[in-house]
Amino acid sequence: MITVEKALQIVNSFAKDFGVEKVPLQKALNRILRKPILADRDFPPFHRVTMDGIAIEYKSFESGQRSYKVEGIGAAGAPQQKLKDSNNCLEVMTGAMLPKSTDTVIRYEDVSINNGIATITSNQLKKGQNIHYQGSDKQKGEQIIEEGTVLSPAEIGVCATVGESEILVAKLPNVLIISTGDELVDVHETPKPHQIRKSNIWQIQSILQQLGIEAQTAHLVDQKEEIISQLKEYLKSYDVLIFSGAVSKGKFDFLPEALQEVGVKKHFHKVLQRPGKPFWFGTTDLGNTIFAFPGNPVSTFACTQFYFKNWLNKSLGIKNQKLQYAALAEDLNFNPDLTYFLQVKLENTAEGKNLAYPITGNGSGDLANLVYADAFIVIPQGKTLFKKGETYPIIPFR
Repeated sequence: MITVEKALQIVNSFAKDFGVEKVPLQKALNRILRKPILADRDFPPFHRVTMDGIAIEYKSFESGQRSYKVEGIGAAGAPQQKLKDSNNCLEVMTGAMLPKSTDTVIRYEDVSINNGIATITSNQLKKGQNIHYQGSDKQKGEQIIEEGTVLSPAEIGVCATVGESEILVAKLPNVLIISTGDELVDVHETPKPHQIRKSNIWQIQSILQQLGIEAQTAHLVDQKEEIISQLKEYLKSYDVLIFSGAVSKGKFDFLPEALQEVGVKKHFHKVLQRPGKPFWFGTTDLGNTIFAFPGNPVSTFACTQFYFKNWLNKSLGIKNQKLQYAALAEDLNFNPDLTYFLQVKLENTAEGKNLAYPITGNGSGDLANLVYADAFIVIPQGKTLFKKGETYPIIPFR
């Protein structure tokens, strides 16, 4: 068996670029940018008024003038006006172009206007106040969003404002999720006493949906020749195969042998971790990537969250991925010399610290226990007593 660190290193070493594609702006959310977004003009594109009020030339105020004749009104969206007389003012609205021959804006709260005369009621003025200057955010041609960024609503807004109606993004892999085992029936069926409903493929599929991947699903029964026959077809059509089950030591766990018979190269089988020890990983010369996770639902869930997500992030070239951490809220004893993906409930303290409360369950088959947890905390190998307050990485799934 290999360590979690070694397993992740191997998995990530087979990250693969699936190319690029253009998507409409409305479908770009959470996709990975593959071409930097540049300012198509200065931002803001003109000296922009930031408060409703009046615009003046500051030197008139500096010389002691407090009352100004109103020449007109500059509205947002209207062409730029010009102050004709430096002893006068123009009313201006938020978002309007700063009128020519003015350099300071006084908000309405500091002005009284009667019979077309605006009188400034405050002496606390600064030249250039309430003006958002042209190019002060970004200048034309300057990069606004770097390649590799995950496009959130903030970036979508920026893309729209620079006129990017189609976005070049990383192409997502074509993924098939495969359940295994004669004991499984479809979710709409009533299982017999010796059967259970399929849950892992739904679980994995929903994780992938959060990542923007619309994965297909399939099922394999516990017959080696049929498994081999189906695998040959799957490898022709999909970039990634994710299996759940049939990788342990049971007499009907044919998958590892079948995968190697169809030309999949095994890179490792079994990892020093709990849950998910029997994890099998391989690739083909044609570029397929195969994740074969154990069938217990918590094992499948943890491995997908940790290994597949890391591999996908690296494949898509995501930038600035930051580890998250939490402190144990209580002492923990864990004797096996394994990395432990422990289910925890997270609590954010008033001081901004993440506390992780262990959620006890009934092992890797206890799927229902996941609904009480927010994350896995990664408890490392090497010791058995983990003290309250010690900080470890977390894998959040909410």
